[in-house]
Amino acid sequence: MNNETFDILFIDDDPDFAAGCVRWFQKNGHKVTHTTSGQDGIGLCEKQDFDIAVLDWNLPGLDGLELLQRMRDHSPDTEVIVLTGEGSIENAVESMRRGVFDFLSKPFPMGELERRCLGALQRRKLRKENTQLREVIGRTKSRSVEMIGESAKMRQVFRLIEKVAPTDNPVLIEGESGTGKELVAQAIHQNSLRAKQPIVTVNCAALPEQLVESELFGHEKGSFTGATAAKPGLFEVADGSTLFIDEIGEMPLALQPKLLRVLEDGSLRRVGSEKERRVDVRIVAATNRHLKTEVDEGRFREDLYYRINVLTIDLPPLRERGEDIQLLVKHFIGEQHEIDEEAHAALLAHSWPGNIRQLINTIKRAKILADDEITLDDLPEELHHYSSPADSDIDQPQGSLIALQRDHILEVLNREKGNKSAAARALGVERRKLYRLMKQHGIEG
Repeated sequence: MNNETFDILFIDDDPDFAAGCVRWFQKNGHKVTHTTSGQDGIGLCEKQDFDIAVLDWNLPGLDGLELLQRMRDHSPDTEVIVLTGEGSIENAVESMRRGVFDFLSKPFPMGELERRCLGALQRRKLRKENTQLREVIGRTKSRSVEMIGESAKMRQVFRLIEKVAPTDNPVLIEGESGTGKELVAQAIHQNSLRAKQPIVTVNCAALPEQLVESELFGHEKGSFTGATAAKPGLFEVADGSTLFIDEIGEMPLALQPKLLRVLEDGSLRRVGSEKERRVDVRIVAATNRHLKTEVDEGRFREDLYYRINVLTIDLPPLRERGEDIQLLVKHFIGEQHEIDEEAHAALLAHSWPGNIRQLINTIKRAKILADDEITLDDLPEELHHYSSPADSDIDQPQGSLIALQRDHILEVLNREKGNKSAAARALGVERRKLYRLMKQHGIEG
């Protein structure tokens, strides 16, 4: 038989038949729970998430349709196989209409029941994958950047990604905002054994504190105001894949034990539920804080810190990657635009407190404003004040080339009675270029 195992619930009031089923399935490595009562079966479904339920259609005290409906209320993802000794076509049709996976008439070989259970397990997995995909697609943003760098610090980052990606160990990424922590998480996932499943991302800083628990662990209908339907959390969505928790340092202290438990044994409970669920999720976490300091100051649990900090990747800020800035500028400008020397020098000289995110936004803005070539005028004001030869050229001696240029611009402006458009045409430059030249030479008005 297939060597996949599953968690199965038997609800059947025939003790001899049920005992035979339990022995067969346990012998083949499956986890089996058995009860003779439909009411008890519903109680078990309230507390545990079963892969498959096999139930007798003709139980005393609770007919098959009612049992099926109440199980659906508590365990909508559990696949159901119905058994009956009567072989009623009407029962088969009605149960199938209610979403039952299969219908089997007694007696039957145990191997046949196991085969059908494996089919039910495959349908459960497929439905789960579809749910995951829909959830992830709804959250996915387009990616227009890639990891670029040749500096020693970035080579070390690439080496650590290569080493840790194939493992299932948690990873902590530390770095300032805008350094590309999510890109590192994606690189780890894409080079892992889980790469066939989509990575799932959550940003703790982007969520109100009261919603973090519901977002991560899910909730049941009516568990809080506005919970109009049950919803799986992102741990369930990421089952079998990687969950990237961005800004984990913002996670509420009261919620951290629940995260620790998932990391330790994969178990969780939705908000408003007593049912224990199990997931297989790899955690990659990121923070712009120094998490050890947060631990020392009592804002982050020490046991959780050591659980997620099997390996830390420190992302350097852009100001410490001087040799990479030129590569990044070239990459983000692309083939469609040119850049003049002054604007290029300003980009290279800037300290970039917002790191790569700020650099990308600056270049996007410049490409919108530029005509054929990106100039200093196309860059934000804070980039105009950098050390360049032109900074010392404003007060040049009379008769120097710079002074003659200043006099010529003043002469044309006076002749055109201060009309900047006319003066720019007379000088043979764009109007923005004229403004830049006026600023360089200290010409006001």
